[in-house]
Amino acid sequence: MPDRPPDTIIPAMSDIAHKEREHFFGSAKLMAGLTVVSRVLGMVRDMAIIWLLGASRLPSAFILAFKVPNLFRRLFGEGALSAAFVPTFTETAEKQGFDRAKALFANALGLLAVILCCLCALAGAGLLVWGLFWPGLPDRQMLLLLLGLMLPFTVTVCLLALGSAALNCRGHFGFPAFAPVILNIFMIAAAWTAGPIFQADQKVQLIAIACSVTIAGLVQLAGVLAVLRRHGFSIRPVFRPIDPAVGPMLRLMAPVLLGLGFLQLCELLNDVIAWVLSATENSPTIELFGLTLVKPLSEGVLAHVYAAQRLYQLPMGVLAVSLGVAIFPLFSRYAARDDMANLRESVNRAARLAMMEGLAAGTGLFFLARPIVSLIFEHGKFGPADAETSAFVLQLYCLGMWAYCTYQIFTRAFYSLKETALPLKVSCWLVGPNLIMVAALAWAPGIGPGAFGIATAATFGANTIILALLLRRRIGSLGLRRLAASAARSVAACGAMAGALVVVQQLLADRPYWMIVAAGVPAGAIMFFLAAKALRCPEIGELLQSVRSGGHKASPDEPDRPAGPEQQSGI
Repeated sequence: MPDRPPDTIIPAMSDIAHKEREHFFGSAKLMAGLTVVSRVLGMVRDMAIIWLLGASRLPSAFILAFKVPNLFRRLFGEGALSAAFVPTFTETAEKQGFDRAKALFANALGLLAVILCCLCALAGAGLLVWGLFWPGLPDRQMLLLLLGLMLPFTVTVCLLALGSAALNCRGHFGFPAFAPVILNIFMIAAAWTAGPIFQADQKVQLIAIACSVTIAGLVQLAGVLAVLRRHGFSIRPVFRPIDPAVGPMLRLMAPVLLGLGFLQLCELLNDVIAWVLSATENSPTIELFGLTLVKPLSEGVLAHVYAAQRLYQLPMGVLAVSLGVAIFPLFSRYAARDDMANLRESVNRAARLAMMEGLAAGTGLFFLARPIVSLIFEHGKFGPADAETSAFVLQLYCLGMWAYCTYQIFTRAFYSLKETALPLKVSCWLVGPNLIMVAALAWAPGIGPGAFGIATAATFGANTIILALLLRRRIGSLGLRRLAASAARSVAACGAMAGALVVVQQLLADRPYWMIVAAGVPAGAIMFFLAAKALRCPEIGELLQSVRSGGHKASPDEPDRPAGPEQQSGI
């Protein structure tokens, strides 16, 4: 599509439009607060599991098994379905009213429940056949058992995601952000209960934790259905007549479903690569193309990588994902109204905030990686050598933190325009280079498990830049100069933060890790804030203004009205 000429003037928001925008940006604070609780409990959950089980083959089976229901959550719940449902539901509510949108939701709920139950039954039958005819070694048998126990969670978590998306479209973010807390509480309780009771049998401990996942999914689903009913939705699934909007929604889902399915399977394949290339006492080598090669990864590599992933995903989930989920309905409203000026301004603002958050969080985690990993995970069966390896992997993941955060904004901008195929095509193009980098760098001297961090950071960085350029061609000027200037100021502020963290670690070199973290986190945050203020970063002012204007919110159902021009746009 040819590049559109940049607008020189952006119409000013009316007071109502301003309140509507602030409602959704302000909702990011609520989601961030609840996500903090969820992520902290998630970290406690991971600590309990890793402390209890350590970095060996059986815990790696649980980590791999738990990623399968998460694949379905991302594929159906938070991926393809959300990308297709939110714009369709929003447009229906905008143009035909809430009653019409409620009927669409009831229809989508019924169809999704049937599809997921059928897929779950087929997967369960496949696992049963696999276990009967090709059981393999005990670790593979354990993997199959854990997969079977957690399969029902794939149904409940996807239905939860659909209900959460409907609530988000109506401006209600509380329970959707709180729901993961329920899962974490159940898993923590299972780990802490099963540990002492079945301390002599690690298999039983893993089974207890897997069962808690399925039970938590049922509780989450019951909770979101109750909240939906309280907010006027019908929770009775409707199968017929098929809503006319379902067809366009399925057409939007198809490219996302295919693309995300490919991407998520490739992400799972990374874990399988780690599983295959990790050396054990009984299997220290691997045959490749007629050559016998020593496996380059240690036995507990999945636990090392998992611990690093959990740490870098903590700030990303609290900051960027919360922001992206909260402003996705706003993007969809502007797209439904063909209000490209406000859409561009909202994308620019969200991208600047996400990039600043990603750069700051990535810098802090990079310089405090070893103390944080040791403080959180180095306990029980997870020793100092495990912590050292996880910290190294975490630092390499952190190189792409700015991209992980900004990517959330650009993809949702495309989804709001009902252009679901393009961002997925870009991601699919980069899958090959990602897998090649992982497989090649795993044998590189001094890198090993760090291959996963390098490959992820590199491909996400390329993905984000490509999406920004393509989105500019689609909707016009994104204010790329403003984004670049914002990034430059944030990088300078990160430099000040890095200096403060280096000084803190030198002063406390002989102190316990908890003291380094306790001193380093506030010192780094304060230095970043002061440097950003000195550099006049507008994002700091926007964050503070959002906090101060907590009561200045309109109902998200109020209409937008154009007003006179007052802001200049960038390139």
